[in-house]
Amino acid sequence: MTDKKKLKIKIFDKEYSLIVENEEIAKELAVYVNKVMEETKEELPDQPVQTIAIIACLNIAYDLFLEKNKNRELLIQASDKIKKLKLLLNEVRMSDPS
Repeated sequence: MTDKKKLKIKIFDKEYSLIVENEEIAKELAVYVNKVMEETKEELPDQPVQTIAIIACLNIAYDLFLEKNKNRELLIQASDKIKKLKLLLNEVRMSDPS
């Protein structure tokens, strides 16, 4: 069982207390979310915090979907290569006279 730790993070000038399994990952995520929030605020300076948060979430979700699609494509490519290698291996075994 993994030990959970209490961690305080700050996002968009507000402090949050979290219970986390991995402090380093949680800190990196907080930095990333804060960065996206700040970038969104720069692009939309007159918007309320809630609107900035929703748009930042959509930007993060978009990035996640892009990465998932890249991984899906890589998995398909790897599976295709494995199938081809298995076919080649079977051909070599079939042609081996011993």
